[in-house]
Amino acid sequence: MLVRELWGFLRDSTPERRRQRYGDMEYDWEHRVNTTSGTVGWRERLLGIFHSPYQPTDAALFQEMMASLPIDFREFTFVDLGSGKGRTLLMASEYPFRRIVGVEILPELHRVAHQNIRDYRSPTQRCTRIESICADAREYTLPEEPLVLYLFNPLPTEGLGRVIENLERSVQQVPRVVYVIYHDPLLDEELRSRRWMQAVQRTGQFALYSNHISQRPVKVATGKASKMEDS
Repeated sequence: MLVRELWGFLRDSTPERRRQRYGDMEYDWEHRVNTTSGTVGWRERLLGIFHSPYQPTDAALFQEMMASLPIDFREFTFVDLGSGKGRTLLMASEYPFRRIVGVEILPELHRVAHQNIRDYRSPTQRCTRIESICADAREYTLPEEPLVLYLFNPLPTEGLGRVIENLERSVQQVPRVVYVIYHDPLLDEELRSRRWMQAVQRTGQFALYSNHISQRPVKVATGKASKMEDS
């Protein structure tokens, strides 16, 4: 497994693959920030092998994920675990969240995120309470308020399991509504297996879960009518 990851790192270090990583520059050009994966240094990319390689979220897909949330944004805090350079934090600020928090373990990515938060300007920005915290997502104490928790494969199986266990313990101690958006849900079983979580929607690109019990059917992007899922 490690050998395969190291080979992938060496392959992605070639000039051609680096040019490909600059293909996500459109958002940065529009907002005059630095969130592209193309400028991530080799040290951070190497460390990403042991955590999760940095990859910014596509803006159009993020809007789709936000549209799936059946909430009043003003009542929720947005938390991105593994927030990298902070693109998701900036995109979340276009919605009226109570506040926005990013948690990133790599100091250099956190530093860039902090600068992006300072530089970001948008006439449609609706939340300015944004912060980036340099910390390990597995040890991070979640805010004791209604949450939208964003995950873009920030950790391998064991680490993600610890994050979900921390979330469960937090909700037991301070009952509140929590929604989890899992982008590119490669380890979806870590959430599917938790009986206290309920699937709200699944597509080929993300899964939405909540501890909020409702009778709404699970939305599955199959082109067929949605159906109830067993709890």
